[in-house]
Amino acid sequence: MSVRSTLLRRVVATAALSMALGSTPAFSADRELLNASYDIARELFAELNPQFIEQWQKEHNESVEIKQTHAGSSTQARAILQGLRADVVTFNQVTDVDVLAQKGQLIPADWQSRLPNYSSPYYSTMAFLVRKGNPKNIHGWSDLAGDDVALVFPNPKTSGNGRYTYLAAWAASNHDNGDDEAATRDYMKKMLGNVEVFDTGGRGATTTFAERGIGDVLITFESEANNIRNQYGPDDYEVVVPPVDIMAEFPVTWVDKNVERNGTEDLAKGYLEYLYSPEAQRTLAQYYYRVNDDEISDEFAERFPQTTLLRIEDAFGSWGNVMQTHFASGGELDQLQRR
Repeated sequence: MSVRSTLLRRVVATAALSMALGSTPAFSADRELLNASYDIARELFAELNPQFIEQWQKEHNESVEIKQTHAGSSTQARAILQGLRADVVTFNQVTDVDVLAQKGQLIPADWQSRLPNYSSPYYSTMAFLVRKGNPKNIHGWSDLAGDDVALVFPNPKTSGNGRYTYLAAWAASNHDNGDDEAATRDYMKKMLGNVEVFDTGGRGATTTFAERGIGDVLITFESEANNIRNQYGPDDYEVVVPPVDIMAEFPVTWVDKNVERNGTEDLAKGYLEYLYSPEAQRTLAQYYYRVNDDEISDEFAERFPQTTLLRIEDAFGSWGNVMQTHFASGGELDQLQRR
């Protein structure tokens, strides 16, 4: 069944569940929760939210409506700093959560210690979505710097998805050339020079590649690449996971000041804790996210090709160093893009 069909099924199921609870989804729930999430997570949470709502109703005899807002995670973080009263964030980059502590004092600095796996209930890596037959023979990061290869991925300045792509390319090149940074910079210039479109977020990049037909390779999260393939036609696309890649964590937290004002602290905590449950972990794996639950991971092992996953902290020292060195104004990214 396609992701689009699954989403439709879940929308219908959500409406049926609301009717069973004697409520309308927009106005009659006992309480509401707002989840600010990354750009390409719409279908995932359309699947997860009804599951949680049903469980919460059974355990607490309380109806809940979960509202979603989706954009690049950096854009979402800025919106919260500017007053968006999201109860929880489910982002795709640690720094976009850190900013809520550092600039807004909305959460504590030690937020990663409040939930397991550094508050990352699931993770992914980067993958290449190529057109049928893989006509440009793309198998690893080095192939993306070849002649006549047109790339599409989100802008690293505005998208966590794009930053992971950039960092994966850099780390894989460094890994393969024995930490020769001059060679890595030369590779990155060629790879970035092959970018046909820098969209602001992951969903925009998907539209550019799959609907507008631009580019030979879409670089995005492994989960998104597989879901695009299933949605737009399994016979029209192939997913390639390179042999060396980056670990992309998906951090979550409740927003302390907002849940205090909204009276939703227990609900927000319960919602995020649910993401670690076997039911939610299985749903995440079905959407091609890698999970930390060993039993579920083994159950879906054939979905996930073996790859050497490099951690940001090991490859670059820290996210703080990454942001300052690579993505700040005048940093590596800006220098590499100078003609």
